[in-house]
Amino acid sequence: MKTLDKIVIVTRKTRLTQLLERFNSWAQARFYLSHMKLDPAVYEEEHEVYSRSLMRVRSLAGTFDRPVQLLERSVVPSFLFSPADTVVTVGPDGLVVNTAKYLNGQPLIAVNPDPDRNDGILLGFKPDGVALALATVFAGTAATRMVTMAEAKLNDGQSLLAFNDFLVGSRTHVSARYRLDWAGRTEVQSSSGILISTGAGSTGWLSSTRNMAEAVVSLFLEGNVPQIPQCRMNWDDPRLAFVVREPFASRSSGTDLSAGFLLPGQELVVESQMAEGGVIFSDGIESDALTFNAGAVARIRTAGRPARLVAGEYHGSHERMDNHDDRRQTRRVTRTEGPTRRTGIPA
Repeated sequence: MKTLDKIVIVTRKTRLTQLLERFNSWAQARFYLSHMKLDPAVYEEEHEVYSRSLMRVRSLAGTFDRPVQLLERSVVPSFLFSPADTVVTVGPDGLVVNTAKYLNGQPLIAVNPDPDRNDGILLGFKPDGVALALATVFAGTAATRMVTMAEAKLNDGQSLLAFNDFLVGSRTHVSARYRLDWAGRTEVQSSSGILISTGAGSTGWLSSTRNMAEAVVSLFLEGNVPQIPQCRMNWDDPRLAFVVREPFASRSSGTDLSAGFLLPGQELVVESQMAEGGVIFSDGIESDALTFNAGAVARIRTAGRPARLVAGEYHGSHERMDNHDDRRQTRRVTRTEGPTRRTGIPA
């Protein structure tokens, strides 16, 4: 039986590191922070905690008979992961989101380097837990949680994945114009864009649309508001939910198709009617996007492959992983076949 090729540790620059790159020296960066009435010690402590955690993860990974490679987050979109790699992220939840999209079945161990600062909703392990997590992966006994992702494909062949959500709309604050096709119905719309969410993203951006609806209903019913359910889907739910943001009704645009679920096998087909500035954002990252101008047609559906998070002690409040689905899925971590495909425009 072939072993896993290497351990890839994905890192993220701390704010102090970014300041050093900007100002070339800590003295200059400290002066800038002090001038802005910010405490430099906060940045130093954050950097020190992250550095210690990363060093600990690197040390534990080195105890296994596998090559260890450090990979900075900005390099991830252009990095070709081997099908037999094991990936470890050391950083906030967003680092997991923006790493998982570029994997193709490789197990992902998410480490929380700083529990006092990171929510840790996706972060299943503390630094000291990495050794056990890696051991179970290599033994083929690791329990994994499957997280449904979304996929957008354009008629020019480009494609993009989303862990949490897509926003189809305009790059600026102007209205987006497009034709929407869903479940055998068609409508031309003018709106602030279409939000398409996975189960993992349902308690994030999607939930804000519920909050807005509740506030508007409360305003016009003078507080006599019927209870609106929370936006919450299981992380492995094969459906996607879409909501049209601020749809505008006019002679040339409708609002009938303003929300719905995409069932397995269904597609949301959107044809751009924007001369310029149209875009499809993935997970709120402006650089992780597809241009979506007039003539572009996007087909959005559940992605053919899920993300695979190695199960651990998931932290967080009401968004804990075990609250999303009590029917835990336990699967063996097996070697994936074929190369990892590159999708979309790198972030």
